[in-house]
Amino acid sequence: MAAQGAALQNHNNELVKCIEDLRDKREEVQKQLQEEEIEKQKLQQDLQTLTKRLAHIDDSIARKVATRNEYDKVIQETESAYIKILESSQTLLTVLKRESINIQKKRQIC
Repeated sequence: MAAQGAALQNHNNELVKCIEDLRDKREEVQKQLQEEEIEKQKLQQDLQTLTKRLAHIDDSIARKVATRNEYDKVIQETESAYIKILESSQTLLTVLKRESINIQKKRQIC
């Protein structure tokens, strides 16, 4: 009977050791879980910050594109008006030269 008692004691000791090993492993997994939860929260905060920044930059880009388009329109209109002024100036110069020549011809006739 003593041998059976010793065997039972050995089994009991092994069972307690296995349970302790399982608890140690559980604690390690719990520790990893907590670390990953902390990392997850940090990543979610980072993502939220980046999402807000992205929205802000998208808004800024949209405003700047609209402003650039307005500049393009004003530049195009100004260049078009300037070309018309140049054409009018050329026409005026041509008319002025022709009139000057006509005046000189009339003067020579008299």
